[in-house]
Amino acid sequence: MNFKNLTLVFVAALISYGAQGQESTDEKPTDPPSGWKLKSVFSLNITQSSFTNWAAGGRNNVSGLGFINAQANYSKDRIKWSNQLSAGLGGVQYFDDDLQKTDDVLDVQSTFSYGLKDPWFLSILGGFRTQFIDGFASPEDSLASSTFMAPGYLNLSIGIEYIPNDNLKIMASPLSGKFTFVQDQRLANAGAFGVEPAVLDVNGLILTPGENSRAEFGSYLRIIYNKELMENINLSSRLEFFSNYMNNPQNIDVNGEVILDFKVNKWFSANLQMNLIYDDDIDITDRFGNVGPRTQFKQVIGLGIAYRLANYSEKKKK
Repeated sequence: MNFKNLTLVFVAALISYGAQGQESTDEKPTDPPSGWKLKSVFSLNITQSSFTNWAAGGRNNVSGLGFINAQANYSKDRIKWSNQLSAGLGGVQYFDDDLQKTDDVLDVQSTFSYGLKDPWFLSILGGFRTQFIDGFASPEDSLASSTFMAPGYLNLSIGIEYIPNDNLKIMASPLSGKFTFVQDQRLANAGAFGVEPAVLDVNGLILTPGENSRAEFGSYLRIIYNKELMENINLSSRLEFFSNYMNNPQNIDVNGEVILDFKVNKWFSANLQMNLIYDDDIDITDRFGNVGPRTQFKQVIGLGIAYRLANYSEKKKK
């Protein structure tokens, strides 16, 4: 079974299990007897714009963004096992042009923790991140600058985690492995995303193909903070740092995410998502033609249909 099929099976299993549970109501909070808390949020945002004799100008288009956030968390005695799947895909279709991607992410996180002395835990983390479809640096490009598993990132870490409450988790790992995969050979030959590029002869012919993966060993720090800011407004955030012991440890990789979710009613919600990435091994060409590592920033605002499934009540006691 390939990774795409495995991901679909995992999503289907979470949906099926969540559908068996109850949707959030005004009842008192109840924990499932099995120790598993399952929750999934499905969101779909669609916008359409058309212009006829519009003096200010504009391009007819339709855009859409679909997003799934699924969680499966287990807690019993000294054992905690947290799993999260985030998947999103969006694009805008101009009526006079091709489809352009606006969002594309597949992120899976799993952390197994064993309680030492409260609130300290010994934790093992596994994380994977990639995208679904081809991405292009600009609409005029015919060759993709990224695709599924190019890049793909795998993080394996073991360390100590501080969990004082359900809102905050801080994990520090002195033993962490970061693995970068570039399964598109054209991109691997170019040395994209920090892998070793191809060796060429004087005529530009490939003597040795570029590497399809790269392994780094270093230290890792992750901070997760989730909070209900006020009724129907929730904050979810994650900040990760990685330092490679073997190559420029002072150049720290950063991956940050902040999501604000505004629940309008049972079916409708709005959300604001912001992502920040800095990776010293990724060269980016700016608008002036300069090439080098740069801070990457993404912002997505959505308003549309959102449906939540959970096998436990999320309402607080009054």
